[in-house]
Amino acid sequence: MSEDLLRALPRARRYARALVGSQEAGDALVREALLALRRAPPEQGGEQGGTAALLALYRAVSARVPESPPLPGGGLTPLERQVLLLTSLEGLNPEAAAAVLGRDAGEVAAIAAAARERLREGAQAEVLIVEDEPIIAMDLGQLVAACGHRVAGIAATQSEAVALARSLNPTLILADINLGKGGDGKAAVAEILREMSVPVIFVTAYPERLLTGEALEPAFVVTKPFDPMTLAIATYQAVTGGLRLG
Repeated sequence: MSEDLLRALPRARRYARALVGSQEAGDALVREALLALRRAPPEQGGEQGGTAALLALYRAVSARVPESPPLPGGGLTPLERQVLLLTSLEGLNPEAAAAVLGRDAGEVAAIAAAARERLREGAQAEVLIVEDEPIIAMDLGQLVAACGHRVAGIAATQSEAVALARSLNPTLILADINLGKGGDGKAAVAEILREMSVPVIFVTAYPERLLTGEALEPAFVVTKPFDPMTLAIATYQAVTGGLRLG
C-alpha cells in the first residue's frame, strides 16, 4: 500500500463509519475499497499525491453505496448523506465532492443546499454532553438545540458522565476525549456502553488517534474546531443509524 493511501486511511475510515453508522461496517467498507484500488488503480487526474489518494479512497467507498429513493418519512437519501458528509464532515469543496461522486459540481452544491434544509426532519435526540470546559459545553448545547435536539444533561467529569447516563438514559452522547483533571471521555463512554446501547459522537482535535482500526473505536468523530453544519450531519447520522447497505 502506498504511503499516500496509508495517510488517507484515517479520514476514509471517518467518512465510511459516519456513512454506515458503525466502526465495524465502516472499516469493512474501507477494506473493500482498498482491495478495489489494488485491483484497478485509479487514473491520475488533476490531484496530486495525498489528495489524489484520499479522493480515490472516498470514491471507492462511495461506489459501494447503492442509489436508493428517499426513505419513508422524508429522510435523507444515500446520495444526500454522502454529499453532506463529504462537504461538511470531510471538508471537501463541491468540485472535489462532485469528482468523488461522479456528479456535476453544480448538482452537488444544489443537493447539499436542499439536504441542509431537511436535516431537522430526522429523529430528535436526548443528548448527554460530556465536556469539562463550561463555555464550550454551553456552545455545544446551543448547537445541539439548533440541530433540533434537546440537551438532557451536561457532565464535566468521567464519573459524572457515567452517573448521568444511568439516570437520564440519553439517546445520544456527545463527548470530548480530554476532560482535564476530570478524567477521560473515552473511558467514560466505554463504561456507559457496557450498560446501554447508545450512539456516541466524539469531539476531538486529534481524530487520527481514534481512527486506527486497531481497537474498539467510535463510529462518529468530529474534529475541533467545527461548524454547526458538521455537528448537524453527524447527529443526524448517529440518530438515524447511518445507511444500511444490505
